[in-house]
Amino acid sequence: MAAHSNPTVRRRRLGAELRRLREARGLKSTEVAEQLMVSQPKISHLENGNRAISPRDVRDLCAIYDVTDQQVSDTLMQMAGESGQQGWWHAYGDIPQSVYIALETDAASLHIYEPMVIPGLLQTPAYAHAVIEETIPRLTVEQAAACLKVRLRRQHRIYDPASPLRLWVVLDESVLRRVVGSPDIMREQLEHLIALSAEPHITVQILPYTVGANPGLSGQFSILRFADTLDAVVYLERFTSDLYLEKHSDVRHYGVMYDHLQAKALDPADTLGFITGVTKAYVDGAGRP
Repeated sequence: MAAHSNPTVRRRRLGAELRRLREARGLKSTEVAEQLMVSQPKISHLENGNRAISPRDVRDLCAIYDVTDQQVSDTLMQMAGESGQQGWWHAYGDIPQSVYIALETDAASLHIYEPMVIPGLLQTPAYAHAVIEETIPRLTVEQAAACLKVRLRRQHRIYDPASPLRLWVVLDESVLRRVVGSPDIMREQLEHLIALSAEPHITVQILPYTVGANPGLSGQFSILRFADTLDAVVYLERFTSDLYLEKHSDVRHYGVMYDHLQAKALDPADTLGFITGVTKAYVDGAGRP
């Protein structure tokens, strides 16, 4: 994926859906190009998200693919029309992970496994500030402030009254016990996590140390799914270059991993009691629990 480009993200998602429709009809890209009287490379570029696609192109392709569901074709045409719009985060300059933010903004649901820190969507301002300050070296004060504003702005997705992001989170126990910032910051953060876990669209589970070896030992990952397409994206966060996996076999593999993690983790009710116990240790001991 090209970095820092919301239009590219939207085009790739749209192109992937058009490719799925073509393959479902058993058509080759050369055959589609011949019917549209365009070059075969143009079809490939459209499906790979490497060039802009107009609503008219989408309408013509839907006709070739015999898309009879008007809602499907209307949704795809709307995606084409929106593919040139800039995301809200562009106002903050060159922000790391902007490709991921574009996906997160459009996602209908998000499954996160995190072994190190509270996910950004669930962080308090103080916890987020401490994470940014300690994990991204050589940031200027202005850059750190912009990163914090973007992270807090991202959280609007889980509070959207019209369409809140459906969020499943599995956290390793170490996330609760790693002191980020200070014991007071941790206490506030865990209290915030308890409050959010009561929301009907947010599910939090803890994977305790006693589970031992588990599929999460390979590291953090997220699975994003969208309301307007069957495709999903697996996101693997890395320090210098993130990975985005879109092959159905990869998504299926990580989906199975996530199912196993959820099965091994404490259920939501037991998780609430576990987090409450760790929070109490921060209050009583004012130090590492």
